[in-house]
Amino acid sequence: MSVISSESKTTISLDADLVTLVNVFKVKPENQQQLVDMLVDATEETMGKLPGFISANIHKSLDGEWVTNYAQWKSVEDFRGIFQNPEAREHMPKIGAIAESSPVLYEVCYTKNA
Repeated sequence: MSVISSESKTTISLDADLVTLVNVFKVKPENQQQLVDMLVDATEETMGKLPGFISANIHKSLDGEWVTNYAQWKSVEDFRGIFQNPEAREHMPKIGAIAESSPVLYEVCYTKNA
């Protein structure tokens, strides 16, 4: 059994001092699972080991045409560091060959729980 610190879990909170990447990918339905697998592999092999990485959550749409990566980083600088890392950059052209993406950085501005 592994122990996960509170810093390594996805946190959606106004008090969390972090940055959230929401990257929405448009993909052909026949490539959706391949894209999910590629994103998981990139996270497991590289992104999850980089400084400032907190979490990644991959979602696939029921219609097969979309995949969303909801990832959190400690800072904008940590996120931007992936573009300086050769191993991280290695994944990008392969993913770009089967999907179009729209990566945008966010901060939490409102939450409501039942």
